Amino acid sequence: MRIRGRSISPGKARGEVLRLNGDLSFLGGVDGATGELKVFDGGNVAGRILVFPKGKGSTVGSFTMYDLKVHGKQPAAIINETAETIVATGAVISSIPMVDLVDVDLLRTGDDVTVDGTNGIAEINNVRTISSVSSVILSEGKILMLRRPDTASSFPGMWSLVAGKIEASEDVNEAAVREIYEETKIRVSSPAVPSDPIYVRERNIIWKVHPMLFVHDGRDVRLNSENTEYMWVTPEETEKMDTVAGTVTAVGRLMSKI
Repeated sequence: MRIRGRSISPGKARGEVLRLNGDLSFLGGVDGATGELKVFDGGNVAGRILVFPKGKGSTVGSFTMYDLKVHGKQPAAIINETAETIVATGAVISSIPMVDLVDVDLLRTGDDVTVDGTNGIAEINNVRTISSVSSVILSEGKILMLRRPDTASSFPGMWSLVAGKIEASEDVNEAAVREIYEETKIRVSSPAVPSDPIYVRERNIIWKVHPMLFVHDGRDVRLNSENTEYMWVTPEETEKMDTVAGTVTAVGRLMSKI
């Protein structure tokens, strides 16, 4: 999957991801002579595609990055959600390719990733992308949630909106209408509210999810075998449920538009 971000430092590199689950200060967080991490779960940044949300700490961190370069222990490239001055400066003076404006939640430690810092592109080489629809059915202020079987191959046992893959011959609206009828026997037409896609990672699949909202009269639901139970809940109640990744975000975006 190719992700278009923003160029921070030019150059191109390919390597294995080391992803950190928090912001990083190179000063105090990384040994400039060895590349060993002193924070999080440890590891070594040398030759890795180093992924973390953003930098923090003292401006001396830029020179720690240059120290890594001097010792041949610098990352092969850096990916951030938001570049801040310390890391951006360190990447430039150390000739480390860097991009930002990338959703780091889509990356995992061990991923095979190519970074094109010149054009602001990060490409995850070991995943495949599947397009799907995920629809809010809104009736009298409540939305329909479906529970997936514990044996489901994708997100087992979790609550979701009415969702499914987009077939090759379908556009997004057609797929949403078909999935709603197949899974619930509810008939709808065009969506009241569409939204921009949301990207969700599950193992080596990245789901490109197209959220939709349909307003519907009535709450008669007849499930097929793809789900085990259903509930009508308020949008706020979805935040307390064990939902498929991206569900709460999709609900929030759609409800804010009506």
